[in-house]
Amino acid sequence: MTRPPLELADVIRRYGDAYRQHHPVSPQQARVMTRIRQCRTAALGGHVETCPGCDFRRVAYNSCRDRHCPKCQATKQVAWVEARVERLLPVPYFHVVFTLPHALNPVALRNPAAIYDLLFRAASAALLVLAADRRHLGAQVGITAVLHTWGQNLLLHPHLHCVVTGGGLSPDGGRWVEGRRRFLIGVRALASLFRGKFLAGLKRLFDAGSLALDGDAMPGTEAGGVRRWLGELYAQRWVVYAKPPFSAGREDREASPVRDTS
Repeated sequence: MTRPPLELADVIRRYGDAYRQHHPVSPQQARVMTRIRQCRTAALGGHVETCPGCDFRRVAYNSCRDRHCPKCQATKQVAWVEARVERLLPVPYFHVVFTLPHALNPVALRNPAAIYDLLFRAASAALLVLAADRRHLGAQVGITAVLHTWGQNLLLHPHLHCVVTGGGLSPDGGRWVEGRRRFLIGVRALASLFRGKFLAGLKRLFDAGSLALDGDAMPGTEAGGVRRWLGELYAQRWVVYAKPPFSAGREDREASPVRDTS
């Protein structure tokens, strides 16, 4: 395979240090950048590849095997996507995105495991609760969720992509409840419930002493300051995006993006 004229590793080698001087990078992101920079170079060592037919040999450098590296995990990524596609039901689907406010970025950077776990729990709970409500659907929907922590500009931008069935099982589990083809759940109600569940969980984490809140751009560890901070977050507009994906249930259904404007 011919090497492309420019690889992501080349960009990181040339501009990575300058980027990190001007933008906050988490320890995990720093490790990923290092692995991509070192991938298939002498830094990771090498091995000898031998052809059993002609005994031709060559030395090949080892790969980093990081899932973010385009030279290592591209094939596995395609296989993963194909496996997910095989599990799709023959029903319409919706693409729903839950985004955390930028004010939570420093806390997410300092407490990634706790914050991202809470993001999954709050988003899925909001979807399940509203979908189960007869005023919306009255059924249990199916959800596949994928976390994205970076935006297209490689800055911290935590958000959750969810593929949600456009219908679900009835409360007794005996029949399929068909949803509307171009509408899943009102995003205003969804954003409001997601915000409430996430902030309630955030308060529980603080009360349990499970959050590191000291440092620049942090609310601090005083209870009064945290309460004010939570109040400010509750007053903000939380963004939820929902529309049918490019291909839902093997059928193309296009729609304009819908955002919470409450």
